[in-house]
Amino acid sequence: MNQRINFLTVLFFGLNICSGFTQGGSLAPELHSSGKLPSRPNVLIILADDLGFSDIGAFGSEIHTPSLNKLAKEGVIFNQFYNAGRCCPSRASLLTGLYPHQAGIGDMVQDKGTEAYQGYLSKHSATIAELLKPQGYQTIVSGKWHVGLVPSAFALNRGFDKSFTLQNNGSSYFNSQPLYNDGRTVTFQLNGKELKRQDTSLYLTQAITNFALKSLDEIKDQPNPFFLYVAYNAPHWPIQALPEDIAKYKGRYLSGWDELRQERYKKLRASGILKKEWALSPRFGNVKEWKRLSAEEKEMWDTRMAIYAAMIDRMDAGIGQILAKIKEIKRDKNTLILFLSDNGGSADEVKNWNYVTQKNGTPGSVNSIDSYEAPWGNASNTPFRLFKKNTHEGGISSPFIAWYPGLIPSGSLNEEPAHLIDILPGILELTGTRYPLLFKGDSLTALPGRSLLTALKGEKGNKGRALFWEHEGSRAVREQDWKLVAELNAPWELYNLKTDRTETQDLAGKYPEKVKQLEKKYLEWARSVGVQDWNRIK
Repeated sequence: MNQRINFLTVLFFGLNICSGFTQGGSLAPELHSSGKLPSRPNVLIILADDLGFSDIGAFGSEIHTPSLNKLAKEGVIFNQFYNAGRCCPSRASLLTGLYPHQAGIGDMVQDKGTEAYQGYLSKHSATIAELLKPQGYQTIVSGKWHVGLVPSAFALNRGFDKSFTLQNNGSSYFNSQPLYNDGRTVTFQLNGKELKRQDTSLYLTQAITNFALKSLDEIKDQPNPFFLYVAYNAPHWPIQALPEDIAKYKGRYLSGWDELRQERYKKLRASGILKKEWALSPRFGNVKEWKRLSAEEKEMWDTRMAIYAAMIDRMDAGIGQILAKIKEIKRDKNTLILFLSDNGGSADEVKNWNYVTQKNGTPGSVNSIDSYEAPWGNASNTPFRLFKKNTHEGGISSPFIAWYPGLIPSGSLNEEPAHLIDILPGILELTGTRYPLLFKGDSLTALPGRSLLTALKGEKGNKGRALFWEHEGSRAVREQDWKLVAELNAPWELYNLKTDRTETQDLAGKYPEKVKQLEKKYLEWARSVGVQDWNRIK
């Protein structure tokens, strides 16, 4: 704990920032007497898409992720960091510091008739970029956007100077042809103008990396700090990768998902990320025991996971290029880097969806549209239950790394629960930026989170604080060690996460009063943010 307290002391006095995060006040930059902006830290946020809790090496994976492993070794790992359970809601929450419903994206990007479900960023929210830009920050986004298909929600209208964005939920990694056959398009924008990608286009993960590199090169001689948001689409389906990357992993997964889950679980236990009390959850109910598969089936499943692993491998290589560029332009000594995933591994079965364009060519190529499905999603989310879209731990637990050289203690582990809503207040505190009452003529919704820097201190800040989730009827509330959770139309389940983070022992019948207490808090929150009955809203 002393290590973490020393970190914050250095942070405040070493950076010479102003008074920190508060509600209200001006967004005008505070100048030195010389008229120049004070030195403020650069900020890089790297977001992966549909990456499970155990899918990178620092979190128990066998996948080659040296860049992320280095960040983890030199920074801090949060082992209880939460996302919002799905792409759009998580991105909205990350960018605005609000719960998804407060930001206007309680579900996806379709307007469902209420402000909480309008499907694009609310006018009562402000993005990190919009808040940092008046402070003199150069703002860049490269990657998946997915927080609204209306102009008011486009990146260039939400504070970003430079933008290369995938507007939708997913795309082929080689072109911008539709993934769906129901009229939905795949749209890319370059600084607000539509861009078409062809089969000969650069692999999407590399294109996202390259735009970030190019943008950093363009600002390298400017004195102002930068905010760079790199939102990779990997490893979201369709599972497509470069042949040379797939070859690295072909055959690695012939031992199957049962053995892989055990391997990753043991590594997570050995690293201290998992407590010894947290048992490995049972194999997901719809998944067959690996040894019962035929040789042909094992070959097919091995190929799927090899492609998925290759996608993560290539993403990590891109992250390494960005880190090298930041060092090359001499910004590495004063840059905060955060890495996380938008939700847990996915159980999507796109081969069974009649509204998805079916392509059955060479696996992993532009001529194949496929997903790795529940068996491997269950392994990705080791040791937790369920998947993306669920509010059990498998859906909302994110691998999270924070890195700041000389300021964050190397190789530390933070066990305090934290959430996406804590990131924006933490960045505001770090950069000396105030959160205004009014922005662009509209009132801003008060931030529900607490500064991430509080968690970095190692303080036990959870007294009286509860965290909440709702997505398409899946719902949860966590307060201290207790979590109440339920799927759509299912009864509440109660877990003590101190001893059972993997949610294997439902205590709802044993502690009915605790269920009532937490349910009351959940319902009060749900009313306050505009949650609707999912059975009626569709």
